Amino acid sequence: QVQLVESGGGLVQPGGSLRLSCAASGSIFSIRNMGWYRQAPGKERELVATITSGGSTNYADSVKERFTISRDNAKNTVYLQMNSLKPEDTAVYYCSARVALTITFNNYWGQGTQVTVSR
Repeated sequence: QVQLVESGGGLVQPGGSLRLSCAASGSIFSIRNMGWYRQAPGKERELVATITSGGSTNYADSVKERFTISRDNAKNTVYLQMNSLKPEDTAVYYCSARVALTITFNNYWGQGTQVTVSR
């Protein structure tokens, strides 16, 4: 099976920065897209950013110019550098990856990491 383990969340003041990491482990044959999603209290889960295996990226309009997604294919790890954080960025952040153990790809999710932006 596949495990996605996130780290790097926490409490930060407005204008501050955090870096999230998510490492995929297991009997992985290949990983296609990896991404970050978030869910604030009382709201639906929303896309934050995604990155393909080739490095092409996609961002939600609300985080463009502030967040940067990257990945290390050799380590099966995806990162999210978050700068100029705002209170509205407060949410549980989830890592997602489309992973093949053999030839079939399936979507996997991490357990989530809390990001709180507050004074």
